[in-house]
Amino acid sequence: MVSIHDLHFSYKRKKVFSGLSLELSPGYIYGLLGKNGTGKSTLLRGIAGLLFPDKGMIKVSGYTPGKRQPVFLEDVFMVPEEFHLPNMPLDYLLKHHAPFYPKFNKEQFKKYVQEFEIPTDNTLQNMSYGQKKKVLISFGLAANTSLLLLDEPTNGLDIMSKSQFRKVMAGALDEKKCIIISTHQVKDLENLIDRVTIIDEGSILFDQSIEKIANKLSFKISHDNAEIKSAIYNESSLKGSSIVTPNMDGEESKIDLELLYKAIITNGKGIQSVFNA
Repeated sequence: MVSIHDLHFSYKRKKVFSGLSLELSPGYIYGLLGKNGTGKSTLLRGIAGLLFPDKGMIKVSGYTPGKRQPVFLEDVFMVPEEFHLPNMPLDYLLKHHAPFYPKFNKEQFKKYVQEFEIPTDNTLQNMSYGQKKKVLISFGLAANTSLLLLDEPTNGLDIMSKSQFRKVMAGALDEKKCIIISTHQVKDLENLIDRVTIIDEGSILFDQSIEKIANKLSFKISHDNAEIKSAIYNESSLKGSSIVTPNMDGEESKIDLELLYKAIITNGKGIQSVFNA
């Protein structure tokens, strides 16, 4: 689906990527995690054909995104973090934009709009930022493209909307679709993604499936000082110390994505040693 090899990209004198390679397959929801400014949005724009590599290759279903071929554009949809929507009702949005996507399903769009509780009597410019974001997400899902790119999709969503987002996204995936979600709000993707890819300073620090993470690492609260000191990562909480340790007994624990992210950023070598063992 998405193949990236030896990617180099920079903004004038600021280097973003230097030799980045990544493979993403259909049938999965990928979580692209990292701090703001680490290259997540740049990578998504490159995959969408909105930015062009200085060197290296990006292929999506065999197409080069930068060529902007119609057969490619009709099968990819991106929800950017920052956007501008025209001042029109939802009916006009469907009338003028849905025809660009051959697999667009109007009934699906109406269902998502209802689930997200988007006011249909307002024009787009009279909606809040969060409501506009939900319109774009609904449109992207209803477009039924093989590749869906979501850049910070939960920004501007309230707690109930974030919960609804996770529910809708989980039901939208099929074996032919690849969904990539970029975010720095790690908690928002728990129980949703199939694979974790963490980018920092333009490099991939970590790239593993949720299944392998559960097999290799253990996440728990501990009151044992020796266990806490020997943990790959630990932080104090009101209940005790939250720790990440190698999974020695083979019992899977509930993955704490936020804890995992902190462990990789602060002790990447310790985490990698577990996966290389």
